[in-house]
Amino acid sequence: MKFSKKLIPWYLENKREMPWRETTDPYRIWLSEIILQQTRVAQGLPYYLKFTKAFPTVKDLANASEEEVLKLWQGLGYYSRGRNLHAAAKYIIEECDGIFPNTYKELLKLKGVGDYTASAIASISFHEPTAVVDGNVYRVLSRVFGISTPINSTQGIKEFKALAQELIDKEQPANFNQAIMEFGAIQCKPQNPYCLHCIFNDSCVALQKNSIASLPVKLKKAKVKNRHLHYLVFRSPDHKTIIEQRTGKGIWQGLYQFPMIEGEFDINRFRESEPFLKETASYIIKNVYPYNTTPIIHKLSHQHLHTTFWIIDVEKLTDDAIEIQFINSYPVPVLIDKFIEAYFS
Repeated sequence: MKFSKKLIPWYLENKREMPWRETTDPYRIWLSEIILQQTRVAQGLPYYLKFTKAFPTVKDLANASEEEVLKLWQGLGYYSRGRNLHAAAKYIIEECDGIFPNTYKELLKLKGVGDYTASAIASISFHEPTAVVDGNVYRVLSRVFGISTPINSTQGIKEFKALAQELIDKEQPANFNQAIMEFGAIQCKPQNPYCLHCIFNDSCVALQKNSIASLPVKLKKAKVKNRHLHYLVFRSPDHKTIIEQRTGKGIWQGLYQFPMIEGEFDINRFRESEPFLKETASYIIKNVYPYNTTPIIHKLSHQHLHTTFWIIDVEKLTDDAIEIQFINSYPVPVLIDKFIEAYFS
């Protein structure tokens, strides 16, 4: 079986039309790959169109502020991707004289670019025969060749990369890489793959051994952490509130939020001591009540956030308070964006 001789013709006949498949511009290929990391095409496509409209070139992206980038990224999740995208654009303009790196090795120097993204850009934009390995590729290769090595183990990462590199069509690296990813996305799907009409059904080891459902093998993730967050939504008679920017290396770095208390929250003790208001607002609390009596559970890949929004009416807020009408101009996590839309609109 010549793997690529079957795969590429299938791709050319069955591929979905995507705007990033109509160009070899490395900026647009890079943008699409970063957006589509851990994101479905249906969700990522509108963001790709928004970014290419707002920032047609890498220079436009580099010249934007981080807040502008994060605001456009809002709702896409994994916000470090947006921050890294912005940092890499600045690097290209400032350190590479505005010239996009054109080899796999040089592409790896861009912040947020690893083996997969560097391979995709190098092959699609610069015809370099370096194989991509993503979730779709792991699934196709593990099933077709019957490989049970865990895909998230050190050995598995090396083994699948070596196999993909061995299989790549060196004359058509762009078509090969896009073909194997597309094949995994629409043919060899995680659930209910189309084995009956598969181009590899005469040689697929998993199909022959009835092990489709058990491949690929993945080591179990760490236990999900539960966190209890209480957001303090201050309101003053002159329609102002308080927001703060998240710092540090945790989730949502650089985004804005209402003041937050994590862990147990005793509303009676809060009324008595007013620990937060001593620094941010007047001492007079007119009213405090929960917006949601049952915590809103916001699920991330590694943690579940049990969230309550507390509405706090006060007599007056400090000078750094913002007018509520301008709150939508700040980049915020989707959890808070949904609250703002429901409560303030």
